[in-house]
Amino acid sequence: MDNRKMICIVCPLGCQIEVVKDKNTRDFTVTGNQCKKGKDYGIKEMTNPTRILTTTVKLRSSYLRRLPVRTDIPISKALILDCMREINRIEVCAPVKAGTVLVRNIFNTGVNVIASRSISRLSRTDRA
Repeated sequence: MDNRKMICIVCPLGCQIEVVKDKNTRDFTVTGNQCKKGKDYGIKEMTNPTRILTTTVKLRSSYLRRLPVRTDIPISKALILDCMREINRIEVCAPVKAGTVLVRNIFNTGVNVIASRSISRLSRTDRA
């Protein structure tokens, strides 16, 4: 049997859960969770953990040098380093509107990298 103890991050309770995988039946048993979301989270963490990736990209023509970006849906943790390498190659020019897709369907995952903030071409002193 494979087992793993973790803290559930789905809700504010932060339950300490234990997930046990039975090698014979391939079923999972989750204990310690106080809600159904904890059970789903524990099983997902054992089978295919995912995260929203947040980072920044280079920004030109603005008073800021970096633009915050994120994935629009969670991406597999196994792909995070590859995605970071790809995202680090990006350089965008202001203006940029929040929600603008900067990388569509990264690594054919169906996940898009989007701008997390709107940025104008104005200098810091020109802002009202």
